[in-house]
Amino acid sequence: MNWHKYQRQLFSKLSSLKGSPRAIAAGVACGAAVSFTPFVGAHFALAIIFAWLIRGNVVAAALGTAVGNPWTFPFIWVSVLYTGRKIVGGDYANAVHIDFKSMFANAFKALINFDFSLFFSDIWPILWPMMIGCIPFVIIVWTLVFYGVELLLERPKHEI
Repeated sequence: MNWHKYQRQLFSKLSSLKGSPRAIAAGVACGAAVSFTPFVGAHFALAIIFAWLIRGNVVAAALGTAVGNPWTFPFIWVSVLYTGRKIVGGDYANAVHIDFKSMFANAFKALINFDFSLFFSDIWPILWPMMIGCIPFVIIVWTLVFYGVELLLERPKHEI
């Protein structure tokens, strides 16, 4: 698909949402930004809450979470983890290999069983740097997506 066709389809879908270009852009930006957090499974809820708090479009926020998907998550997780390890430093910076599949399986098991020892021994050493490392990504992604979508929606239809 060429870029202009994609841009027209995106414009069509987003412009059909109710709200100002600013509210729609804020919603999409919230959804895209929370996709960079390690809270997989809570992205929809987080995006909707943040969009609601800043008076963004909550439907657009839910759509924006599509940035995080099976094709992008591995790149997002590695980038966020690496950045977090660089920021946090210490023992976290020396860890080498992460098996995200087993980490998420253990996280689910720890949550279901309220097993805090499993959480703090296996999950926290990965989750903590990811929570810190996602902060710059969230800020950058939110800003780029907000201004990009707002610019797209404010353009006259014949220019798209």
